[in-house]
Amino acid sequence: MNVSITLATARRIMTQLRHDHRTVALMLLVPSLVMILLYYVIDDERAFGQWAPVLLCLFPFLVMFLVTSIGTLRERASGTLERLMASPLGKLDLLLGYGIAFGLMACLQVAPALAVSLTWLGLDLAGSAAPLVVVAVLNALLGTAFGLLCSAFARTEFQAVQFMPVVMMPQILLGGVIVPRDQMATALEWISNALPLSYAVDAMREAVTASEVGPSFWRDVTVVGGSALLALALGAATLRRRTP
Repeated sequence: MNVSITLATARRIMTQLRHDHRTVALMLLVPSLVMILLYYVIDDERAFGQWAPVLLCLFPFLVMFLVTSIGTLRERASGTLERLMASPLGKLDLLLGYGIAFGLMACLQVAPALAVSLTWLGLDLAGSAAPLVVVAVLNALLGTAFGLLCSAFARTEFQAVQFMPVVMMPQILLGGVIVPRDQMATALEWISNALPLSYAVDAMREAVTASEVGPSFWRDVTVVGGSALLALALGAATLRRRTP
């Protein structure tokens, strides 16, 4: 690992994102607009307080998955990734560069949505906002890792987008977003316990509702972070020096 190469990789990705105005708008504006829409559709502050943590949990994961999977596929298809891998750039430098860049974008993404929710929409936080930001950033890194992994199995951008329901829908349906996990059938609850988004949702809800996070929060955060590292390790295995 070379720190200067890693930081250069992160700067390159940030520069590409800065010139892609539509992607920046998707990442920064859409979450806030959806939070506002949800607030007025529900028209109930208590119900909004139950759903807001879920959306704040899903947005970083979903958006970073899309951006990373499509962006990495473009680099594979154009030969950019092959040229980079032929340079002194190592796999770890590339993965950490992606992680740093998209981690920063996750902070920028959650900031306006959280600001709008806490001020205009009146979302109450029982404690500090720091745990919420921690979960959002970890979710973004998890989405980045899954996007990097899934991009290896896609040949077109359309195929990359098709992986989104494969990755997202089981986790949304079984992650406690719609139905509490302890109310599911035993087999479904076992599957839910193996999905990282289940722990992310639990951690985000505790970050919003608890005045002080406890051991269960740090357990959930550890599972999410470990899942991101595992997905990154699997993604590293798909990075080849030459494109077949």
